[in-house]
Parts: sequence; structure tokens; C-alpha cells
Amino acid sequence: MTLTLAVSCFHPGQEESGAGEPCDNFTDLTLSHCFMGTSLYVRLLLYTLSNLNCGHELNHHHLSTQPLFNVSRPTTFVIHGYRPTGAPPIWINHIVHLLAEQEDMNIIVVDWNKGAANLNYFTAVAYTREAAHNLTEFIMNMEEEGASLSSVHLIGVSLGAHLAGFVGANLKGKIGRITGLDPAGPMFTSATPEERLDPSDAMFVDVLHTDINSFGLRGAHGHIDFYANGGADQPGCPKTIFAGKSYFVCDHQRSVFLFLCALNRTCSLTGYPCSSYSDFLDGRCLQCEAFEPAPCPVLGYDVSRWRETLLRLGQTQVFFSTTATLPYRKLSYRVDMVTWNQYLRWCVIYIRLHSGRTFTEARIDHKLFRFEQYTSTLLLAQFDEDVQHIQKISVRINTGNVIGPRYKIRLLQIRFTPLEHPDRPLMCRFDIIMEENVEVVFRPLPCDSHI
Repeated sequence: MTLTLAVSCFHPGQEESGAGEPCDNFTDLTLSHCFMGTSLYVRLLLYTLSNLNCGHELNHHHLSTQPLFNVSRPTTFVIHGYRPTGAPPIWINHIVHLLAEQEDMNIIVVDWNKGAANLNYFTAVAYTREAAHNLTEFIMNMEEEGASLSSVHLIGVSLGAHLAGFVGANLKGKIGRITGLDPAGPMFTSATPEERLDPSDAMFVDVLHTDINSFGLRGAHGHIDFYANGGADQPGCPKTIFAGKSYFVCDHQRSVFLFLCALNRTCSLTGYPCSSYSDFLDGRCLQCEAFEPAPCPVLGYDVSRWRETLLRLGQTQVFFSTTATLPYRKLSYRVDMVTWNQYLRWCVIYIRLHSGRTFTEARIDHKLFRFEQYTSTLLLAQFDEDVQHIQKISVRINTGNVIGPRYKIRLLQIRFTPLEHPDRPLMCRFDIIMEENVEVVFRPLPCDSHI
């Protein structure tokens, strides 16, 4: 009896596909590679609905011989950024699967880890131009095979956002879309539009900012720029260097996690057009007349539905706030208060929404608000939890007064307008006396109940 032993040899980190073919996985390097430095080598890993869990490395030149790649489908390229440790990005598999849920497409992970993995950041920056030429040639080959440039979408993270911009510029801005997730700031803060991502690089460019005061890039660089929590200092991220690596990367990486959450449609993160985050927090930018009849733009894959309006408006900056953890979404209310008090008061406001034993609180304390006689004051109240079927509301004021009598404010009316849920009713209450640091609890009424 003869025993035959079949041996399959895979590269390190490879797995088998369902058909028994080896999978091509993202290049996994070590810190020693980064110390020695890596030379640029670009790999293109294809994922489709038929091979979502098993990457297939594409030949850059012979597309017609690669049956998994269909040029008639839209194609999305995912481009990572600087990799100082050489490890694969932890989010690659997540973004591949979530993109596949949007529509039937070719998803190509641009693996330039050999090049991006260098302790010398300046070397990685220099490689972005070369990697962009490599990717440009591939897309030109796609076009020769019948692909439409307008159906190409580049998603670039950090340094990868500028790499995507260089590809777009090489192709004269004819590709359909570029999404920049917190474009890298170091080495690009003084760059001209030709030297970084800018709106002319594609037919539509959307950008998300989360770390503009460190590793991200300040300024507006797309047709629409989303600023999460003002674009800096994300909630839940460490505030001191004693947290180690997380202190340096948390804010910057949040752009990826917010985008993943938006792709998953578990976070509906609405951006409000405004000149600054402080104006947004002051409640000065809660209208979206420029986008009517559509609502305000929402972060994510479908933001291109606002493309025509944004091209008409020119570069638009939009702001939103998030929580520290999934699903990141805050519940926002516009709060209108009409005061009757005789004397001028400066206060911060705390508002709680109650449903049974559950409640959520908004602390509107980023500055003192002015309340004076017969004056309407507009506030933005943002809650971490989405409490529905609100049974009661409590309000508390604080003037910072530590001596003397407690100040009082009389409200002729307070009105709560849900911003992201127009299907929910407006809530009002009339003629309330509030004493400093004393919580006033009331049951909300329909706003048309007061004659």
C-alpha cells in the first residue's frame, strides 16, 4: 500500500479560500523591519462578494486574465497610512466587509506596508508619490479594459489620504470620489494644493477630521469637511502622555472608527454647516436651508447624495459631536428659552430627559449664557443616550455665585425641538421659576397646548 502525502506551501500568514486556493493577506512586518527601513513595494489585494474572507493579489498589468475582477462594477480602493510598527491595520477586515454591504463592488486594499513601515516618517512621505504613480498606472489599465473613472472611489487614511490625492491629480481629477480620513498633518501643514489632498483631485472629495492639533491636517481640503468634536481632542481619548501609545494615536485613529460606524449604519452622524465648532455648540448653526429639501449631510458612504448641492455651495465645513464609545451618536435638541427675569443673569444649564427610571443629561457648560428680560435664548443640548417616550424633564441653572442670595430666572417658555428625529413631537413648558442649583422637574406638554 502506497501512502501519498500532499503538501501545500503557503506564505506566512496565508489561509485557504473556500476553493482551496491560498489567500493573499496584508503584509505583516515587524519592528525590526522598521528599524532597518523598507523599500516600497505595492500590492493590490482584491475582495469581492465571492471572496470576502480571502484576498486575491492582482497583477498590475494583466487584468483580463483575472476572473474575480469585473471592470463593470464600481471599484473602491482602501489606502492605509504610515505604519511605524509594520503591523497590519486592525481595521482592514472590518472596512472590507462593511464596504461590501453598501453595493456589489470591487474592493482593493492597497498594501504599501513595505514603504510605509519605516521609523523615518520622512521616508514614508517620500514614498507616497511613487506609490501614487503605481496606483495611477493600474487605474489607467482599468480604464483601458472598460472601467469608468467616475466609478472609482479612493478611501485614504492619514498619509493614505494624500496618496489618494496624488492619484487623483495624476488622473486630472476625473475619478469619482476621494474620502480622506484625517489626512496627515506633519510635512503637509504648509503644502500647496498640488502637494496634498484638495478638492480638485476628484469629482467629489469628502474629508473627516479628528486630530487637527496633532497628527491631522488643519483647514478644509474637500468639497465637504466633517469635523468631529471640532476636529480635535476626541472624547474618551487620553489627555496625558502617561497613557502611552494611545495618547498619540487615539484621536487620529478615531476617524477610521467613526467612518466604520457610519458604514455600518449604526451611527447617523449629522454634520451642521458652520464657521466654527464654538458657533455650533452655541446653537448658531442648526439650520440646513441650503440643503433643502434634503436634510443636513450625514457622514458615510452615502454623503455623495449631497454632491450636487455641495458643488454649488463650494467648500463646506460641517460640525458634529460624538460620545466616547459606540455608537458615537448623540441625541441633539434645539432648546429655545424665553426669559422674563428683571435683572441680567449669566448661567450654565443642565438638562435631564427622563423615561421611567432612565435618564440622560446634557451639560451646556462650555461657556456662560446671557439671560435677560424678554429675551429669547437658543441653546444646543446634546445627550449621550437616545431616550424616547420622555415623561419628564428637569432643568438646573448655575451662575457660579457662591455668596449672597440664590438667583432666580423666570421662563415664560421653554421649547425642545429634536434635530435628527423630525418625526418626534416638539415639547414645551410655560411659566417656570428656576432657582440657582435647584433642579426644576416638569412634565413636557405639546407646544400647541398653551393659548
